[in-house]
Amino acid sequence: MDASKELINETNLLLDIASLLMVSGANTNRVNLSIKRFADSIGYNASFFISQKSLIMTLYKEDSAVSCTRVKNIPGLALNFTIISAISKASWKALANNWDYNQISEEITRIKQVKRYPQILVTIAVSLAGAGFCNIFKGDYLNMLVAFVSTFIGLLVVQWSHRRNYNVYLRIFIGSLIASSLAAIGVKLNIGEKPATALATSVLYLVPGVPLINSFTDFLDNNIINGLVRFTTGSMMVLAIALGLFISMLIFNLI
Repeated sequence: MDASKELINETNLLLDIASLLMVSGANTNRVNLSIKRFADSIGYNASFFISQKSLIMTLYKEDSAVSCTRVKNIPGLALNFTIISAISKASWKALANNWDYNQISEEITRIKQVKRYPQILVTIAVSLAGAGFCNIFKGDYLNMLVAFVSTFIGLLVVQWSHRRNYNVYLRIFIGSLIASSLAAIGVKLNIGEKPATALATSVLYLVPGVPLINSFTDFLDNNIINGLVRFTTGSMMVLAIALGLFISMLIFNLI
């Protein structure tokens, strides 16, 4: 293969890995470290700019004038911590064993093919977590049941709107409105000892923990731009949750 084409392929591969990490929910520093390990394993230095929407990367060698710069757009967020962990482990193996382009490419292809948990299992697990939070706030078993049903149906609606490519903030607003409205019915019917706990915990599945945590770690690592973007994104998501909850409480006259 021509050396220039080989360099382009290597740059595209590292861009693909960086994009996969960002989509899966990695913070900026983890992306930086993982890509630099892969670049070191194939004998290059990597210099790149990471934003929430795009990546710009240059591969080069200190003793050569040859370099390659490529740009890649980043798809929407699809959290998958298994992929982040697998890529991080692969980057250490690549660095330790001097993997070449083909070995890295094969490993990334394998990681991409790792199956996710079934959607129904995730929905049930998240709903159980919502019921668990209700119990933490002293809700009884009936309150927990209301929280479970509210979270379950709300999450189904969010997943449905995601498949139809609705705006992320609109998806969160609709999910919050549906879940809190179902819990508000429980309040109006006075189901359980503390029905308000089910209402308060019915929207917790929407809390944007990853963007907010990543914004904090980005600030600590001096990635100020990405930290601000992620903090703003997380704040907008919180606002969408609050708006859905507020409207449902207005509808059911709970304010």
